[in-house]
Amino acid sequence: MKHITLSLILAAGSLASFGQDESTPLEKANISGLSFRSIGPAMTSGRIADLAINPNNPDEYYVAAASGGVWKTSNHGITYRPIFDGQGSYSIGCITIDPNNSDVVWVGTGENNNQRSVAYGDGLYKSEDGGRSWNKVGLENSEHIGMIAVDPRNSDVVYVAAYGPVWSAGGDRGLYKTKDGGETWTKILEISEHTGVNEVHLDPRNPDVIYATAHQRRRHVWTYISGGPESAIYKSTNGGADFEKLGGGLPSGDVGRIGMDISPVDPDVLYACIEGHGFYRSSNRGASWNKMSGHATSGNYYVEIFASPHDVNTVYSMDTYAQYTTDGGATFKAVGEPGKHVDNHAMWIDPNNASHFLMGCDGGLYETWDNASTWHFKPNLPITQFYRVAVDYNTPFYNVYGGTQDNFSLGGPSQTINQRGIVNSDWFVTNTGDGFESQVDPYDPNTIYAQAQYGWLVRFDKVSGEALPIKPDVGPDEEPLRWNWDAPLIISPHDNHTLYFAANRIFKSTNRGNSWELISPDLTQQIDRNTLPVMGKVWSVDAIAKNQSTTIYGNIVALSESPVTPGLIYAGTDDGLIQVTDNDGQNWTRYNTFPGVPANTYVNDIKPSLHNDQVVYAAFNNHKNGDFKPYVYRSSDRGKTWTNIGAGLPKRGSVYSIAEDHENPNLLFVGTEFGIYFTRDGGQHWIQLKAGLPTVAIRDIEIQRTENDLVLASFGRGFYILDDYTPLRHMEDDVFESDAHIFPITDGLVYNLATPLGYGAPGFMGASYYMAENAPVGATFTYFIKEAAPTLKGKRVEAEKEMDPIQYPSAEALRAEDREQGNFLTFIISDENGTEIRRINTADGSGVKRLTWDGRVQSKSYISQRGAPITNNGSTGFAPEGTYSVQIYRTVNGTTTALSEPATFELKHLNNNPSAAEDQAELAAFQALVDKANRDLTALDNELDRQAELVKQLEAAVRNTPGVSLELLAQLRQIDNQLADVRIEMNGDQSLSSREFETLSSLNDRLGITAWGSYSSTSAPTGTQMRELDIVRSAIAGIVTTLNQTGDQLLIIKEEAYAQGAPYLEGDLPEVE
Repeated sequence: MKHITLSLILAAGSLASFGQDESTPLEKANISGLSFRSIGPAMTSGRIADLAINPNNPDEYYVAAASGGVWKTSNHGITYRPIFDGQGSYSIGCITIDPNNSDVVWVGTGENNNQRSVAYGDGLYKSEDGGRSWNKVGLENSEHIGMIAVDPRNSDVVYVAAYGPVWSAGGDRGLYKTKDGGETWTKILEISEHTGVNEVHLDPRNPDVIYATAHQRRRHVWTYISGGPESAIYKSTNGGADFEKLGGGLPSGDVGRIGMDISPVDPDVLYACIEGHGFYRSSNRGASWNKMSGHATSGNYYVEIFASPHDVNTVYSMDTYAQYTTDGGATFKAVGEPGKHVDNHAMWIDPNNASHFLMGCDGGLYETWDNASTWHFKPNLPITQFYRVAVDYNTPFYNVYGGTQDNFSLGGPSQTINQRGIVNSDWFVTNTGDGFESQVDPYDPNTIYAQAQYGWLVRFDKVSGEALPIKPDVGPDEEPLRWNWDAPLIISPHDNHTLYFAANRIFKSTNRGNSWELISPDLTQQIDRNTLPVMGKVWSVDAIAKNQSTTIYGNIVALSESPVTPGLIYAGTDDGLIQVTDNDGQNWTRYNTFPGVPANTYVNDIKPSLHNDQVVYAAFNNHKNGDFKPYVYRSSDRGKTWTNIGAGLPKRGSVYSIAEDHENPNLLFVGTEFGIYFTRDGGQHWIQLKAGLPTVAIRDIEIQRTENDLVLASFGRGFYILDDYTPLRHMEDDVFESDAHIFPITDGLVYNLATPLGYGAPGFMGASYYMAENAPVGATFTYFIKEAAPTLKGKRVEAEKEMDPIQYPSAEALRAEDREQGNFLTFIISDENGTEIRRINTADGSGVKRLTWDGRVQSKSYISQRGAPITNNGSTGFAPEGTYSVQIYRTVNGTTTALSEPATFELKHLNNNPSAAEDQAELAAFQALVDKANRDLTALDNELDRQAELVKQLEAAVRNTPGVSLELLAQLRQIDNQLADVRIEMNGDQSLSSREFETLSSLNDRLGITAWGSYSSTSAPTGTQMRELDIVRSAIAGIVTTLNQTGDQLLIIKEEAYAQGAPYLEGDLPEVE
């Protein structure tokens, strides 16, 4: 038995950062202000690997996404929240709740399937607080974990089925056991370097009885073998001290993946679904088995069964269409999936209701309460797996397109004018099946090219919704084509009607795919995959699942044309070649060796430079040979020689995609297995962009050039956008040596948000309604602050670190600390004449941050004690289009200094309102008058309240103070009546309205409706609005006169009351003799 100690693993991991070169100022800087936003979608969700339901509270459960992390609900699936985003892996194989303590949750990373896009993990994780925090507890080299079982008698005893690497031999593979809650691990079942354990089950009556299923399998780019002589079921009766391989009717020879379960109704009954052989049942704890039927599923993707907790003969089998048996496996029939996605992987059966269960599939999570007659889709799990991304150049907002794993090719907006953001109904399907590379005509955003697996290409018309199949083919006398699962497609950057599309040969169309011509021979090595050894030998054609769910080896997987030189085309193959033509396919030059890159490595991406036709970049990906190193290369001679530019990337993290900035050729981006990185120096130094982005694979990158947005296709969390990444172009070293800096500001765009669902977060749609974030409206300022201003207490604490002994602060110092005002930053926005129109205050801090001005002019209404305008969130209508500037100031304990120089920018209006004011300046002037009237009315309201309160206080003083004349009460009553008349005019007649009488509109009502209507619209002022404003302005002068008179009268009464001995009222000081 092998022993692994967690402390040794952690100690080894802590050495990872030693020996690195000195960091650049940019690498040291905090750039978290550049944050990605998720745009979804959740309309099709994504693959579910496992479910864990709290046995003590079924309203609380966990969802393990195959490549989207772990999600938790505490309200039976009304809402979900991701709880695993900051960990080292995003691919989840299994999740288990400790039966003795539901706050203890175990997660095995690395999906427990074996299909072509499966992601690898980094071991086992444990949470002791219901998923709020996590600790990695070992088995880092397992790559895939199939199942976890906790001993119900002792939570420190845990068994882990380490499936082991699917792409290579070795690793942490077998059945592991801990007796100390994960501190140390012992391998208690080891078969070989090729065979791991995919499932482990404990007998509920005696957890020392253990069943483990072993699976011998291997996958590479070119093949899949899903079985061998080492696949078997093992049993231990002594807690894993020793195991026996079960026979007694089980198949021998080559055996595929085995899924098994113990009947909760009668644990003597075991079931096993055995790939390549059928469905088996034992009624004596595995001593003997009967083959019940030929039912079996694919070990590549399924082979998981769930025995019913209600009936010993009922078992559910996960498959493309879920199956079930009610006679112990003799016959199977479809569960029934109307309105539900297929490809099922996970299930939970309610132990109290046989008709109620959850099922996880490629399309997300579904729930039924009527035994699968109807299903409820969980519409708020954005875990879609995108292979590729494309963008259009639609205005005002561009659209994002991409192909997904088993959830179609989709399109949707990068943002909307909807106050709710981007919702599921904003997305649409452009092609069915598994989706892959899409392209959009750069001059016609209604023309989208979308494909499904193996080159099933359509031209989709967004206006009509029609999809025309345009996949090319060869004639009946020619060699058949070999299409990749994800075939490369490009639109020529020189002619939007010209397409290039590749199988093992390249097709060209000059009429948008209506017809095609071949422009290349077979560009691959034409290796016969069936002669290649797997797990040490060449396998028979009859091997379990031989080559199933793999692309026929030898096809083109990367394709690009130089945007500088027409006809300069690069093709990369799945067998490690880069082929180049500079005459549109008439001749090809083959390159097959690249320094440091293993032979035959998959060429995942090729990107010719946007600036220099000699320069081209390539990403090689060898993870399907168990090699997870990053291979990013640059050629300066059209592919003749290559230089590694990926040395600064993490050593574990395959690279999928490359993008080059369209303005700065040294600014590059790469998408890797665990995130996205950028370099500003052509690859010498790489920095990860993490803010807003979970740990996830970035399969593709697209730059939307008009908006300068970085758009990502993640494999498991949908699309992400970094809005306006232009600050990355300007992050020179001297920026980070300055005290403060404002990066160049992109034009701000302002518009009023629509409310198609009414007001409130989801309208009346409920908490499950999915809403992805829009980009903020207005002008966004990206700025850098070198360090926050220290507080007095902060200075003292730092000084005390150097003191021995610590000197106690003086009374004066402590008072100064307590009286110190918090430091803050003020952004002052001015028009081109230098007139201030808005101030925005924010907390002091350090690093690169962002702040958005919504484009609205500051309100000058009354400032309350809370320090903010009380009307319309402190703003009025939009500022007119034009040139503006912003400058940063810092206030430290009341002293304000300028931190930056002014930075100018343009403010633009969307102008999506056909009734928009023709003269923005006139509209702004009207809104300024509205705000002036609002300011005046607010002041009058406050004075009215002040005087009314003073009347009450004086009345109380007169009534209760001996010696004060009671005749003053009559005068106070007269004043109070005058104030009541003013209140009716300003705020309405409550005496009548409360009794359902008609009343005239109050001044505040007139102005409030006018302000709301004007500030929330770009239309010119209506006649009604102008009339209402005139009424209000005309009335203000009379009210001012009245309140001045009543104020003077109250002052006289107060002085008379004081003279007669009344107590001083709030705000008045005593006379000093």
